[in-house]
Amino acid sequence: MLLEDLQVVLKVAEFRSITAAATNLDMRTATASAALKRVEAALGVELFVRTTRSLRLSSAGEKYIPQCEQALQMLDQAQLNMKGEQDIIDGELRLAVSSDLGRNIVTPWLNEFMDTYPDLSLRMNISDSNIDFYRDSVDMALRYGYPNDANLYGFKICNVPGILCATPEYLEQHGAPQHPQDLTSHNGLFYQLYDVIHDVWKFSRDGAEYKIKMGGNRASNDGDLVRRWCVAGKGIAVKSCLDLSDDLLSGRLVSVMPEFKPRSTELWLICPSRQSITPAARLLRDFCREKSRAILKQLVDRGILDVGVLN
Repeated sequence: MLLEDLQVVLKVAEFRSITAAATNLDMRTATASAALKRVEAALGVELFVRTTRSLRLSSAGEKYIPQCEQALQMLDQAQLNMKGEQDIIDGELRLAVSSDLGRNIVTPWLNEFMDTYPDLSLRMNISDSNIDFYRDSVDMALRYGYPNDANLYGFKICNVPGILCATPEYLEQHGAPQHPQDLTSHNGLFYQLYDVIHDVWKFSRDGAEYKIKMGGNRASNDGDLVRRWCVAGKGIAVKSCLDLSDDLLSGRLVSVMPEFKPRSTELWLICPSRQSITPAARLLRDFCREKSRAILKQLVDRGILDVGVLN
């Protein structure tokens, strides 16, 4: 019986399927099945009751699995403690990032981070959909918005104001809106999540709130595509200032009606458990804070954002 065999057993217990466990661990089903058989042979009991259509824990499995899980967590933590004391930064970073942020902002950050720590490897999940840490096999997620699940652990990276933006050419052709009510005559570029199109835009100014139902001819579940449409002059959009930073600093896009503030959010590094907060995760947290602050400061220095965003 190998230590890796126990990890297979825990995955089989989690997914109630040898095939699903093998897929999650990137191994063949036959390999996972052999690992399970070795553990059961060593223990002298069957941990699962198998039928042709299902698999469930036996009474012995119900007793063994929680203790096995606790023992492996203790071993993992002991290994992390040793590496932390020796300043060893290695292992695999399994990180989920939203599309626009991941492709255009975070990927260069990660390249630099891994050049600094060459013993690290990276597995990156880029998607705007909500991440299931267990289903999607990720250890961390860099996400907009405060984590509302009390079971998750999170580190705030920075404040992220939203910006209403368009190209100078689009505004020259269609006119620059002066008030949120003027937006109804413009072509909105919309983000869509789970078939829900986010076409109601909210703004605030001096304590007053404005809600505008927009019209538009383009919507996508990929935030990067919405940004690309905007850069191509196809309409007007509300996006994160981080996602837009390069376009704003280069002049490809400009901030529209900056006195009316769109929704603001925060960037967080989220982990599913304390065990996921490795020395590498802490270094990545600090690195992202440093990089994001540098971008925000550039936007403040150019007058695109208020200085308060740095607090």
